[in-house]
Amino acid sequence: MKKRILLILFFASISFGFAQNPNRTFLSMSQTQNGAELKVSDGLYKINFYTSEIVETSFIPKGENANPESHAVVAKPNAVAVQFKESNGNIQLKTEGLEVVIQKRPFQISYHYKEQPLISEKFGYIKNDSLETIQFNLNKEEVLYGGGARALGMNRRGNRLQLYNRAHYGYETRSELMNFTLPIVMSSEKYMVHFDNAPIGFLDLDSKKDNTLTYETISGRKTYQVIAGDSWYDIVDSYTHLTGKQPMLPRWALGNFSSRFGYHSQNEVLETIAKFREEEIPVDAIILDLYWFGKDLKGTMGNLEFDRDSFPNPKQMIADLKKENVETILITEPFVLTTSKRWDEAVTKNILAKDSLGKPFTYDFYFGNTGLIDIYSKAGNQWFKEIYKDLSKMGVNGFWGDLGEPEVHPSDLIHATGTADEVHNIYGHDWAKLVYEASLEANPNKRPFILMRAGYSGSQRYGLVPWSGDVSRSWGGLQSQPEIALQMGMQGLAYMHSDLGGFAGANLDDELYARWLQYGVFQPIFRPHAQEDVASEPVFRSEKAKALAKQAIELRYQFLAYNYNLMYENHQTGAPLMRPLFFEEPDNEMLFDYSAAYLWGQDILVAPILKAGVEEQEVYFPKTANWFDFYTDEHFEGGTTQTIQVKENSIPTFVRGGSFMPMAKIVQSTKLHTAGTFELHYYFDASVSNSEREFYNDAGDGIDLIEKGDYELVEYEANYNRNKLKFEFELEAGSHQHLSGKSFELVVHNIQNAPRRIKINHKKIPVNWDAETKTLKIPIIWANTSEDIDLKIKLKN
Repeated sequence: MKKRILLILFFASISFGFAQNPNRTFLSMSQTQNGAELKVSDGLYKINFYTSEIVETSFIPKGENANPESHAVVAKPNAVAVQFKESNGNIQLKTEGLEVVIQKRPFQISYHYKEQPLISEKFGYIKNDSLETIQFNLNKEEVLYGGGARALGMNRRGNRLQLYNRAHYGYETRSELMNFTLPIVMSSEKYMVHFDNAPIGFLDLDSKKDNTLTYETISGRKTYQVIAGDSWYDIVDSYTHLTGKQPMLPRWALGNFSSRFGYHSQNEVLETIAKFREEEIPVDAIILDLYWFGKDLKGTMGNLEFDRDSFPNPKQMIADLKKENVETILITEPFVLTTSKRWDEAVTKNILAKDSLGKPFTYDFYFGNTGLIDIYSKAGNQWFKEIYKDLSKMGVNGFWGDLGEPEVHPSDLIHATGTADEVHNIYGHDWAKLVYEASLEANPNKRPFILMRAGYSGSQRYGLVPWSGDVSRSWGGLQSQPEIALQMGMQGLAYMHSDLGGFAGANLDDELYARWLQYGVFQPIFRPHAQEDVASEPVFRSEKAKALAKQAIELRYQFLAYNYNLMYENHQTGAPLMRPLFFEEPDNEMLFDYSAAYLWGQDILVAPILKAGVEEQEVYFPKTANWFDFYTDEHFEGGTTQTIQVKENSIPTFVRGGSFMPMAKIVQSTKLHTAGTFELHYYFDASVSNSEREFYNDAGDGIDLIEKGDYELVEYEANYNRNKLKFEFELEAGSHQHLSGKSFELVVHNIQNAPRRIKINHKKIPVNWDAETKTLKIPIIWANTSEDIDLKIKLKN
């Protein structure tokens, strides 16, 4: 009855309070294969279902032609069963999930999911003097997310967000405009609206407080998708189905990076890595900033080849690094300065964006007088691609695309496919595509690694790894990072991370540095990076800071199997690695604006320390489980808020009751990681009667290994009933994967008394129970993994 009343009130509000553009009248409707076309007095609406959870609406004004090109969408519409019904002046297009209701008079389009109202057009499409807009009605309670990377608080309602990718140097707790401005809105009512249009504009999230959502743009498509689902995971899965799933990164991308602005010579690079090995601090990659192609900060951008004075034998350097199991990543920019070695070549080969006379457009910015590579011209795209391919063949296995907003992009500059303002927000996106394709053309069997400062909706499908820009090296800078990463993960870019320790400024604060790196253990990419006046690498910090950093880095490597499985889950379903707590409790309004703690994957709860001198921290524990302190095993009941005493060498970290947690041996590089020897921790909780987890593994690199069958999937299951705790371990291999033996120690937490007996495959084994830690340790030799292991523990009453 309540639902029916809500629907009546909703339709009433549409009919009497929120009429569409009064100049727009309904004329006719015709059914299409996956939706309908509606003729109205000023144009044509096309409604098209991709799935029963995704519907696209396009408006083509009179006098304009339909533009089918999307820079974001790659999915093809599925065959969706759509029921058409007309009654009481309304036309309904109904699927198993989404329903579109067209009210004829006054004309109105509204969207529903499983009979619950979501959102409706208010004035729909309107063309003003300078902007084209689409307006929607909001209910007064809903919380809004999206718009890309911003530091505004989790609830972004009340802001008018500019859609123009731009760097914000040295930001702290608030940043209204950053490098990734995505035309995406997500609502606490569990739906998403994606505006499928590239040119610049604004996203107004009810800034006038009149319950209105407005998309504003200078030109382009009048197309948007509405996505709904039963859970937040469903919505993200559908969105990344629409715009493309993130390819798996190479396993080494989960390791520690050595990075700074920047390394000036080949000797400095090799000596830095030698220092890591000497201190036994794990490291997997080193990033060379702009000094690899020139001695000076200014004047050399666009050289795009090693400076042989500073790097006399780069091929040998890269080979030497590989011997140390360290990958080389190079920074690149899309600018060719008029003072660079390649300027004449760039002009001759016609690879630069143009002015109105068809000449290379040149202008001044921080690094010098420059032109911009036109990646939209065939010549520019191919020229840039060949540079990446040559570097890849030299042994470089990762690229960093910097300044790709582009940082300075004059409006009167012209690309082969349009003006600067028309392509500005997709330049980084299409640059990532270029690098992705070049990397695969050079090394068809290696997964690309592409670090980019700017991108667009769907950039994840090109393997793009975003970072949060030039954040201040301050506590304020740290405080904004969880929010930025959580928001971006919801919008498909799950590898958003920060320069650990902060980038901008010469602040030497060891406590800040340690806390940022401790947070970094539970963010997607572990990459300390900063201006070089204060070292970003732990090997060059004070003994105390170095020791704390080493602990954090080693813990990161111990979580390698868990983190690699998160990468697999993201690749399969789009699930973020960092997840807001309202993903766990979607109806808990208290959590809608909460980022003080978050989930790292399904089973780890993290509450980073974001202020100086913190001795205790309040943490909310989701009610969907009970939780155990990762370091002490202290038990916390779900649905409660507790005050946690904070330690210097860790941040509050908790594990879900009933979960399995594989812990790898500490290695100096992920290349030395083995999936055959590890510890498997199980957090016993009597309230969990059945628990299952799967963990994916493969060679750590290679393309399409899942499709090729070159993988293994280990399933761990626990059942508890009447003091009997039973485990089953099963290994499933792909069609081309050899089943390898495993040897691990099962550590069962929260066992209050010594068990009566333990049997593995019906054979009794000794009980090894620790009365102090309340843990049970059981060695498992799983030599024949084609056979399942059956383990039974009889507990005392």
